[in-house]
Amino acid sequence: MRSPKMPGAKSPTGDEFSEIARLFRPLTGGAPGAFDLMDDAAIVPQRPGFDLVITKDAMVEGVHFQVGEAPDLIARKLLRVNLSDLAAKAAEPFGCFLAVAWPPTFGPAEREAFAKGLGKDLAAYDVALLGGDTVSTPGPFTASLTALGWVPEGRMVRRAGASYGDVLAVSGTIGDGVLGLAAVKGEIADPDGWLAGRLRLPAPRLDLSETLLEHARAAADVSDGLIADAGHIGEASGLGISLDLDEMPLSPSAGTWLDAQPDRAAALLRLATGGDDYEVVAAFSGSPPEGFTAIGEVVGAGMEVRVDGRPVKITERGWRHL
Repeated sequence: MRSPKMPGAKSPTGDEFSEIARLFRPLTGGAPGAFDLMDDAAIVPQRPGFDLVITKDAMVEGVHFQVGEAPDLIARKLLRVNLSDLAAKAAEPFGCFLAVAWPPTFGPAEREAFAKGLGKDLAAYDVALLGGDTVSTPGPFTASLTALGWVPEGRMVRRAGASYGDVLAVSGTIGDGVLGLAAVKGEIADPDGWLAGRLRLPAPRLDLSETLLEHARAAADVSDGLIADAGHIGEASGLGISLDLDEMPLSPSAGTWLDAQPDRAAALLRLATGGDDYEVVAAFSGSPPEGFTAIGEVVGAGMEVRVDGRPVKITERGWRHL
């Protein structure tokens, strides 16, 4: 990893090189191409019969997580949202590159907590840190991670590839991310902390890789919102999407929240557009496999969303930065 670029920037625990060695070198897992983070570049070995899949996501304080969030949770979520992209491509993760911009509010304790959190999940998912960069910033805290994975040659599950009449289905439950944000903000009750946990530590669906390889025609991870990400599949495939929100799988917590809402259609739209669920939406030629719930179908063109059998107006499909 490289060192801070800001003139005069120093690590509060010594020079920047010693900090990289102390915080991040242990996270390489001994990967030979990482060169103990003592070079300006890394080598990614080839794997015959496989394609290299690369994805990148960034997180900014105050945009992707609340100001004052625990640094270890930030690091763990940063890795997990990237692994979610690989999961939707049916790729097996193995390595990553990290870039962090430390603001003045991230002193020695915060930096160490970030590194420990990242190390915990790198070990849990068997991923090695191969390199990256560290810089200083006046704020806010910003981090970006590039994740690498292997998929059998020519078999990456793309957004494109859906066919007319395919069943559209989603894994897990939807809406917990947006409700988790509301819980963190104190807007709704979350007595057991489950919703906040779903927001802060999503579980990338790497367990679905074999299922996607065997059965899916197209897939995307649900990060921007179910309607938005289903729409991405339709657009990439040159087709349309029809969704029935009454079929959308909900957790018990989301179901309880929904039952208390005066406008069911508006509430379902909020769950389907909030994002941060990190499940997988996919197109299948027939009945969806185990672990997926059918929520609609691939149609000729456009986007139709129904509640109680009737089309509802969509003003926003999901989260957009611009």
